[in-house]
Amino acid sequence: MDGFAILLDTYCKPNIDYMKEGWRNGQWQKQWVFQQDGTPSHRAEETRDLVRDIFPERIEVDISLKRNNGEWPPNSTDLCVEDFSLLHILENEACSKPHQSIEALKRSLVKAWNAILQEVIDRAVGDFPKRLKKCIDAQGGHFENT
Repeated sequence: MDGFAILLDTYCKPNIDYMKEGWRNGQWQKQWVFQQDGTPSHRAEETRDLVRDIFPERIEVDISLKRNNGEWPPNSTDLCVEDFSLLHILENEACSKPHQSIEALKRSLVKAWNAILQEVIDRAVGDFPKRLKKCIDAQGGHFENT
């Protein structure tokens, strides 16, 4: 039960609350994608139930470990803009020195995120179709970032 409480407190609630607020205030103008990969917190039935309840008009891909057909590509971090392009910037800027507390780390991450130029984000998003094609060509397997 402790794992479930951690899942709800650290993953579900913050992310779902953020999405609901963005949806409610029209931030995304109802044109957005909520992409989850095979991370255990994403696959958890509790997470999936919560997303189904809040966003009934979703398109769902079965990412369960039991299913071979329709699984999210095993190298899907190569598809996520934050993972393949922006995470290393955050790591280099915010994690180059030890932090005395979680709060200090959070402040460093926010500062590093806010310092990323919009052009860098636009370029990363613009690379997505090319990366998606590479993943399809590799049939979900490994592909090089070129």
